Amino acid sequence: MRFLTSLPLTVLPLLAYNLIVFSGGATNDPFQAQILSVSMVSGARFTMVLGDLLITGALLVLFVEVLKATRTGTVALTDHILSMLVFVVYLVEFLVVGAAATSVFFILTVVTLIDVIAGFSITISGARRDFSVGPGEGH
Repeated sequence: MRFLTSLPLTVLPLLAYNLIVFSGGATNDPFQAQILSVSMVSGARFTMVLGDLLITGALLVLFVEVLKATRTGTVALTDHILSMLVFVVYLVEFLVVGAAATSVFFILTVVTLIDVIAGFSITISGARRDFSVGPGEGH
């Protein structure tokens, strides 16, 4: 069960992207498929395409991952290691797989990089607060 809580949620957009790209014989860009179109009060038309929806989902997942980064202990270390592995998968896929050479996939890769950097930064900041070392500090 601990492994499931340590599993980075940033793997979900990766799975969704690959499922969309490799599931069917779409000849044009599936991420330009219109998902939602709404007339605004201003008279303009707001249109969301599948790529926008996937990026929005990835940003929501990033928020949850940042909250998870505040945990301490071995669970946090496992989470950081798995987050780094997910980022490496994103990066390798972006560089090697032709279907991943899109702006949507690049943004998903950057979201995962931010998850890795934020996770380590938050953990280091928390550790500094927990362990104050030096002369004259509470002695």
